[in-house]
Amino acid sequence: TLALTLSCGGGSEGGSGSRTLIQNKGSDTLVNVAQAWAEAYGAINPNVAVAVTGGGSGTGFSALINGTVDIANASREIRESEIESVRTNRGVEPLEFIVGYDALAVYLHQDNPIDAFTIPQLAAVYGEGGPSEVWEDLGVTVPGCTSGEIVRVSRQNNSGTYAYFRETVLGDETEYKLGSRDMHGSKDVVDLVENTPCAIGYSGLAYATDHVKMPCVAVEEGSPCVSPTMETAVDRSYPISRPLFMYTAGEPEGATKAYLDWILSDEGQCILVEKGYAPVREDLSCTAAVSG
Repeated sequence: TLALTLSCGGGSEGGSGSRTLIQNKGSDTLVNVAQAWAEAYGAINPNVAVAVTGGGSGTGFSALINGTVDIANASREIRESEIESVRTNRGVEPLEFIVGYDALAVYLHQDNPIDAFTIPQLAAVYGEGGPSEVWEDLGVTVPGCTSGEIVRVSRQNNSGTYAYFRETVLGDETEYKLGSRDMHGSKDVVDLVENTPCAIGYSGLAYATDHVKMPCVAVEEGSPCVSPTMETAVDRSYPISRPLFMYTAGEPEGATKAYLDWILSDEGQCILVEKGYAPVREDLSCTAAVSG
C-alpha cells in the first residue's frame, strides 16, 4: 500500500515521532465530509494523518491508477476502463466501499415559482436537442430574470456528479446541451444559482442553503413527486439519489484499513450525517457527541 510513514525530525523525546500519511483524493461531492473525517480521525489517532484533496471523481480514479493515493473518493461507480487500468498499472483489483448516500438536488433561485420537475422536463432543459430554452417554455415567469433565459449551471466533465446526472436524467445516449456554466465544485453551483434569478443547477443535497429552492422530482408525469432529503436518499425513493464511494487498489491494509473501518463505524457515519449526507445503515445512533 501507499500509506507513507513520515519522520517528524527534531527533538522528539523518546518516541519515534513518525506518522502514517494516508493520501485521499477525488470527488468534490465528498470533499467536505472527507476533510471532516480526516480531522476527527487525527484527534482519535494522532499517529495517522489523512491528506484530502478534491478535483472530481475522475481525478481520484487517475490517482488510484497511478498509485499516488491510498483511497479514491467517487460520486459515481468506477468505469470498466478504469478497472482495467488499475489491474494493468497496479496488478490488483480495485475494491469498492459504499460510505454513504446522497440526493442530487435540483437548485433554483428562491424567487423561481417552480416547485416540481419531472425527469423529462429536466432532460428538456439540460439535454442536447431539448426544447426548453426560456422559463416560459416551462410555463412560468421568474421575477428578476428579465431575459427569461434558462441559465443552465452544470459541473465539469471530470465530475462524478456530472456523469451521474447525465446517466440518470439525460440517459447515456444524450449529451449535455452546449452553453452551460460549468462549475469546479458542488458549492460553486449553489452559490451561482442563489445569486442568479434565471439559473437552474444540480448538486449534492449537503450543499443546500436557506437561500435556494429545491423542487421535488417525479420520474414522469403522474408519478409521485419526491423531495430530496436524507431519508429519500437512503430508501432511493428520490429519483436522483446515489451511493457515494471510496475505492482502494486491492485489499486495504494497516492504517488504510483501520481508517475505512472507522468511516463505516457509527462514529464515522455520524460525522457524515452531520455534514448532510445519508448513512449506509438506518439503525445508526448519533445521540452521543463525536469524541475527539
